[in-house]
Amino acid sequence: MKRIKILVIDDDESLRRVLEYNLAQEGYAVLTASSGEQGLEFLRKESVDLVLTDVRMPGMNGLQVMEEVRKLDPSIPVIILTAFGTIEAAVEAMKAGAFHYISKPFNRDELKLTLRKALEMKALERENVVLRQALKSRNDLDSIVAESASMRHIVEMIRRVAPTETTVLILGESGTGKELVARAIHGLSTRARGPFVAVNCAAIPENLLESELFGHVKGAFTGAIRDRVGKFEAADGGSILLDEIGEMRPELQVKILRCLEERTVERVGDNRPIRVDVRVLAATNRDLSKAIQSGGFREDLYYRLNVVPLTIPPLRERREDIRALTQHFLTSLGAPLRLAIDPEAFRALEVYEWPGNVRELENALERALIFHRGDTITLLDLPETIRAPRSREATSLPVSLPETGLSLEKVEKDLILRALQKHDWNQSRAARYLGITRHTLLYRMDKHGIERPGGRGGHGEERDAPMESPDATPS
Repeated sequence: MKRIKILVIDDDESLRRVLEYNLAQEGYAVLTASSGEQGLEFLRKESVDLVLTDVRMPGMNGLQVMEEVRKLDPSIPVIILTAFGTIEAAVEAMKAGAFHYISKPFNRDELKLTLRKALEMKALERENVVLRQALKSRNDLDSIVAESASMRHIVEMIRRVAPTETTVLILGESGTGKELVARAIHGLSTRARGPFVAVNCAAIPENLLESELFGHVKGAFTGAIRDRVGKFEAADGGSILLDEIGEMRPELQVKILRCLEERTVERVGDNRPIRVDVRVLAATNRDLSKAIQSGGFREDLYYRLNVVPLTIPPLRERREDIRALTQHFLTSLGAPLRLAIDPEAFRALEVYEWPGNVRELENALERALIFHRGDTITLLDLPETIRAPRSREATSLPVSLPETGLSLEKVEKDLILRALQKHDWNQSRAARYLGITRHTLLYRMDKHGIERPGGRGGHGEERDAPMESPDATPS
């Protein structure tokens, strides 16, 4: 079992020795430093669980040390050592974030009790973070809407692969929910109490990605002013998601492959291997087989990652999920329970192609919540790209061309009539079918003298339309 490591900082050598002896007797590993500057050097190189520092020292004082400790790792508790005459400074330190203070000469029992409380608090805070993350990951499976057969298959695959240690490659277009799937896998795994770390390989500059993933030592490159833990070390005991791994340059792919094979990483500027216990999940929107052929992706890494591939279908191929996704997002975005969606608006959501997939749907509904008025989301509340997309149905409408020529006006009149008949003379639906506004449809109905059978003209009201589009012309 890893021993708890305590850093003691005090310019009094005799006190440092007494503290080191007493702490060692309690089973702690102890580092000692004679100045704040030396103590911070240890902190940059060593993993420390608690800092015990004098408040008054030559050079950097205890308050300055504590400030730097909080910058390096805010989870490390700091206990201030203070002589009787510096109690006020110790109280100021507590206001600034110190866990507690101990007066010199110290009482051994008081020291033991204070240390135990500080370490218990740190352990509880760590457990809270892990539990919140585990709960979120478990909830992520519930957040996967799976009305369609293809998504029900994905959920079943998640349940089967999660308890294993298998590497999973998650494939799918941008916005399909690849990270959500990865979090669900982590949340159902034996690593759920460990960290989940997601790294977007496409969002980090190439020259910084290696340091981000593997960490670096002080002086490894310009700007490396202190040692830094990489994402693989941060994910130790848990899972790491390498999102958009297809964008990673081949030289770095070699290091990922070595990490998968040897379960070790090396920080930039250091050649000492650091053992890591991490499950690797990867995601990409690229066709990696084509990237292999072009030399952009390593074949050996591909086979290491592609143990279990999961392909998330685009939203346009699982339209059965749109209604449930819409309700899910409206609820998560805090929509009022009484809020309804106008059938015309919902039809627009159903027929849209969704190039941005689920993410685009969520953004569209968030916009609709901002702009809607009353208790209904209408067509006008949706983004223009969704309100008036290029109609698939309209563009595929068959038109026969006679040998003797034709009249453009007659073709237009026939198309409008056919659209109105197809939609039971519902003008809003017919207009949407034709890819025009209702106002334009009414104008062209008047132009061509089109009237609904039964004597109602082009401006007759529509009983079957629950709400007119706001761009309509009043009758």
